[in-house]
Amino acid sequence: MVTAFQASLLDAGDDVEVGDLAPRRTLLANGAWIDVHPRWIGGADTLFARLRDSVPWHAERRPMYDRVVDVPRLLSFFDETDALPDPALTEARASLDRHYAGELGERFATAGLCLYRDGRDSVAWHGDRIGRGNTHDTMVAIIVLGAPRALLLRPREGGGATLRHDLGHGDLIVMGGSCQRTWEQVLYS
Repeated sequence: MVTAFQASLLDAGDDVEVGDLAPRRTLLANGAWIDVHPRWIGGADTLFARLRDSVPWHAERRPMYDRVVDVPRLLSFFDETDALPDPALTEARASLDRHYAGELGERFATAGLCLYRDGRDSVAWHGDRIGRGNTHDTMVAIIVLGAPRALLLRPREGGGATLRHDLGHGDLIVMGGSCQRTWEQVLYS
């Protein structure tokens, strides 16, 4: 599988290590917030290579508007009863559970992995409003591995500024509160 990837000069070595969580919180409108923790995963390039080569990636098709289209990325989903595909991800989820248990009121249950193969793979503006996220406050944690990407957020109802966060090489962003219902996100290269 070919993927466009520029390794970090600052992330050399084969050790993968989950850091202590000390994110910087930004409060958004309508009860939404984001936490950002740069370089939370040390050895992110090594972890990216392991996941790229070992995860059972698959392509999907989705209805959009009046047709069915290819999803422009590869995916792999892990339910709460599934083992995660790498010990570093198991450690990362445990750290997230410890840090956010009081706010979330439950464990992070599922994990979805997305492989953006090159600069053409992306997602459109969206909010993850499946299940509880459609009606209740929830949290979505994203760990960025591989090539840096920009995450943009904008108020779903319009009228506010678009926020940009440049993420890459082990950065963590957690979107919480009403974020999935009241803000839209897009991740692109």
